[in-house]
Amino acid sequence: MSKKSSGEKVVATNRRARRDFRIEEIYEAGVKLQGTEVKAAREGNVSLREAYAAVQAGEVFLFNMHIGPYRQGSIYNHEPKRPRKLLLHRREIDRLYGRTRERGYTLIPLRMYFKRGWAKVELAVAKGRREFDKREKIKREAAERKMRRAMRRR
Repeated sequence: MSKKSSGEKVVATNRRARRDFRIEEIYEAGVKLQGTEVKAAREGNVSLREAYAAVQAGEVFLFNMHIGPYRQGSIYNHEPKRPRKLLLHRREIDRLYGRTRERGYTLIPLRMYFKRGWAKVELAVAKGRREFDKREKIKREAAERKMRRAMRRR
């Protein structure tokens, strides 16, 4: 858990997203959570590893985001991987629906954070990378690092 200067408390990041996908657009969406989910998320008990979003019936839902059970939740604890509704403006939902209908595009969460007390998700419109694209990117980044090191030494 890290804090940003803008009053955001990041509780989870999807580290593999930028490696496995090419990010095209980023949106900020609110997340509709139950009581114990909020408390568990504030503790940082969240995983975005296999999460994705989809537009269904004019609403956006986040699937496979794991929020672990709250320790003091007793019988009122939530289901860890239930679908969660994302809160966006109508025109943003329409734009996301149009983009996800295009071949190869998907919605993935990049990070979850609390902003002024509200749970938010950074949602990206992304296109999956193939294995050789991933290897090419890694080689290019390694070459850039090597070049920067060489320039620093001189």
